[in-house]
Amino acid sequence: MRIRAAIADAQTTPFVIEELELDDPQDDEVLVRVVATGICQTDAHVWHQRIPAPLPMVLGHEGAGVVERVGEGITDLEPGDHVVLSFQACGECPQCLSGNPAYCERTAAVNFGGTRRDGTRALHRAAGDVNGHFFGQSSFATHALTTRRNTVKVSKDVPLETLAPLGCGVQTGAGAVLNSFALAEGDTIAVFGVGAVGFSAVMAARAAGAATIIAVDVNEQRLALAEELGATHAVNARNAEDVTDAIKVIASAGVDFVLDTTGRPDMLAHAVSSLASMGQVGLVAGAAPEAVIRATDLAMGKSVRGIIQGDATPQLFIPRLVQMYIDGLLPIDRLLKFYDFEDINTAFSDAAGGDVVKPVLRFDGNRT
Repeated sequence: MRIRAAIADAQTTPFVIEELELDDPQDDEVLVRVVATGICQTDAHVWHQRIPAPLPMVLGHEGAGVVERVGEGITDLEPGDHVVLSFQACGECPQCLSGNPAYCERTAAVNFGGTRRDGTRALHRAAGDVNGHFFGQSSFATHALTTRRNTVKVSKDVPLETLAPLGCGVQTGAGAVLNSFALAEGDTIAVFGVGAVGFSAVMAARAAGAATIIAVDVNEQRLALAEELGATHAVNARNAEDVTDAIKVIASAGVDFVLDTTGRPDMLAHAVSSLASMGQVGLVAGAAPEAVIRATDLAMGKSVRGIIQGDATPQLFIPRLVQMYIDGLLPIDRLLKFYDFEDINTAFSDAAGGDVVKPVLRFDGNRT
């Protein structure tokens, strides 16, 4: 079938929207009419080749839409179902089989490789095949081929354009708090960097009953929004003489958890030193290569770990997030700004400039 897709041809050129030919779904695939898709920093990193993936490619990995067709092997989805799309996993490795699909041993290949697992490509143009299957979806397009592993049926009571970011950014931030940390009522947390992931962590911490929620950023507008969304305190890292000291003025013994979304080496040092005994730092952006943690920094039982996709199993966690939104516990609509699909380059520019927390592209012809 003919579809329209935004193609990243090279790291230095804007996205170009073209007509492509999309294959019919294979037995284990789902054809989804994309209604909306969030823009995530990972899309920008791949576009600019800070994360290796083959170009030209159709990116997009926070899609939401309506099922149009299913392969013969799909028995629990049908045309008309509303779905949110998330990350891909092989479903066969030890991590997948033990309930940890975010740590799939084939993560790089199935999310960034540009092909199906059998090496074929489903997107074609006159000049040749186009890499796709990005996170098992490539949702910067009017239609996407997904698999049952990364396609999550959701309630029809919530607009799909609102739910799109659940598939990655919101899942990562909220999951880090609720799954990775298992934050309990009365615990304390600092969130370094309040973008989409950080805001989601703040909202989840409030929902879980955290006693102290400290938002750390350099953007006063975002810090003010963080307080509206649940942060009990805000620290401007640009104005504070020492971030650790500022946190310990609020929580004298340190905090139970720090979620670092910045990846900055100086903030990693502050994260560790801001912990209480037995506290844990979670890294969702990795850390700069020059970041150093000394063994003595981890005295008193402190720990540092990487977190991918909030340790979520999307089929279980995304419906939970949808219900939290319905219950008013996760007001993600406060983070969103909508753009027409044709304005994709403007949306990326606004996100890079910090003017927008979570851009969401809408396909007007596909809206329900």
